[in-house]
Formats: sequence, C-alpha cells, structure tokens
Amino acid sequence: MDDLAMTLGSREGREAGAPRPPALRVLVGVTGASGAVYALDFLRRCPGDKFVVVSKWARAVLHSELGLREEDLDPYVKARFPDGDLSAPFSSGSNAFDALVIVPCSTSTAAKIAAGIGDTLITRAAAVALKERRRLVLAVRETPLSTIQLEALHKLSQAGAVIFPLSPPWYGNPKTVDELVAATTGKLLRLLGVELPGGWREEDLE
Repeated sequence: MDDLAMTLGSREGREAGAPRPPALRVLVGVTGASGAVYALDFLRRCPGDKFVVVSKWARAVLHSELGLREEDLDPYVKARFPDGDLSAPFSSGSNAFDALVIVPCSTSTAAKIAAGIGDTLITRAAAVALKERRRLVLAVRETPLSTIQLEALHKLSQAGAVIFPLSPPWYGNPKTVDELVAATTGKLLRLLGVELPGGWREEDLE
C-alpha cells in the first residue's frame, strides 16, 4: 500500500518539507446492510489508527457475504469494541476522533441516528460526532429509498453528516469487482483527506 504511505496534508506542505500532521484516528462502524466488502476494503486501506465496531447483524452479513468473522478484521485495526458496550471510550465526547465512518450503513441505523437514539455504540458515537461537530460519514447501502428514509438522510445532512451512497464509479473503466470496490472506498478515503491517485482527468492538472 505504498500509495497510502500516507500522503496526508497538502501538496504544498509536502514539497516545502513541512512536518506531517498527526495520524488519523478513525472510528469505523459496520452495520447489517449488504456490502461488507466495502468495510473490509476500507479498513485495509485507511491509514492511521482505526477502531471498529461491528453490529450484531453486521456479523451475520460478514459471514454470509465474505465467509469472515468479526475477529478477522483485527489485523487491520488498533482495537475492536462491542456494539453493545456503551461504556466504551467513544461513547464520550472527551475522546476525540477525526471521523466516524459507518460502512455499510443500514437505513435503520441512519433513522435511529436522525431520531437522536443512541442505544448502541455505533449510534451513540454518531450522536457524539454530531454534537462535537466531528466528521460523520454514512455510507448508505439501500435502494430504492422510501420517503421516510430520504427524510432521515436529509435531516442528517442538515445536521452536518456526509451522506455517501455506496454507488461505485465507472469513469475509471474498472475491469473487476475488486476495482469497483476500491474505487468506491477510495472516494471514502478522500473524504477524510487522504490523497490518492486516480481522480477524474487528474493528468490535466499537472
């Protein structure tokens, strides 16, 4: 993952020899929506310190879609917390993080966050992100969307969350499913300030 060795910060700052910013601290919530492969790829590629919370139904999806257990995510994270543990550090706003990325995010999870319900570690951490004005990205995997779901997502967007439908980009002419997944998680990484090659017509900027 040399391309992620991690070019955080501005191009100008790097060229001037400015010190690198501190490593990212990213909390990753994995819920029971389809698309566990996105969570796995994001955890593999995201730099810095990663902490993961896997919901009950996410465990089932991990197994059914990828044949994995939640313990199989451990090599890619600094720590893993149970979704039912509301005494975990990220239940408190006193423990800072750069971003909470929920990937994939079920619309049920989004609806609970929009309603202010923090009954799990994932939904509580999302409430913390909103109240502390920290980056919250909801990688929603559902289609079609009902009016109720759209209203919840609209409310979250107004509150400062980034709504990120898991809609793979095709402009890079992907040839495999892995390339499609990587293109999608690459867009998630860019939202966190991670610089990656492969932008649309990137060569025209040189």
